[in-house]
Amino acid sequence: MSGINYYLLSALPGLGEPGSTPPITRQELYKMVSASPAAARLLEALFLGDDLLQRQALLAGQDSQPEPLLLTPSQIRGEQPLPDFLTIPSSDSPRRIPEDQIWNAYYHWAAQQAKQAGSRFLARWIAQEVALRNTLVLARAKALELEPSEYLVADELADPDADFTALLNEWGLAKNPLQGERLLDDYRWRWLKDHESWFRFTDDELLAYAAQLMLLERWHRLNKAEAQEQSVQK
Repeated sequence: MSGINYYLLSALPGLGEPGSTPPITRQELYKMVSASPAAARLLEALFLGDDLLQRQALLAGQDSQPEPLLLTPSQIRGEQPLPDFLTIPSSDSPRRIPEDQIWNAYYHWAAQQAKQAGSRFLARWIAQEVALRNTLVLARAKALELEPSEYLVADELADPDADFTALLNEWGLAKNPLQGERLLDDYRWRWLKDHESWFRFTDDELLAYAAQLMLLERWHRLNKAEAQEQSVQK
């Protein structure tokens, strides 16, 4: 572990359980890490996925107050193009859903960042994220009698050993999309807790902390969205 990251980890506040208020923001953590370019690049690879989720939710009308870290407000709203590395080479076959092209490019880019940096955490995180996303795609495709191969992304990066059977059962019973998102993030939190010992005493420990912070912020946003939805219903 580099000296700066060891110092950072010693100085960072402890994180509470799901639903608790984040003690710091992603922006604050990113600023603290900015003095270490290698660590900052890995945080960017991790946090960009959350920005893209917020963008997707906003464009779908599910989130009116996104809080991006890396993308600009115009990019979040779809008014300006995304970074070049999220564009699709002309040689790739177009996806049925344009958003899938962006996710396909993101996962491959993030996996490449993990490989270049030797980040075991980021590689495993992307592998389980791809596996989870594609598992949900298969479930939706089966329910709608669609051809799933047209909607899978970066399938070669997916963790082949991931088992989401129990999660799928819970997710299928969710009363609304917000509850479904909570269930998915609860799984992600458990995954982090189950595997956090793998990443101790390495630079990846900082990334594991950042991923937990990212989930706490996401829960905070979901709480606000749920409160707004309930207010409208009243």
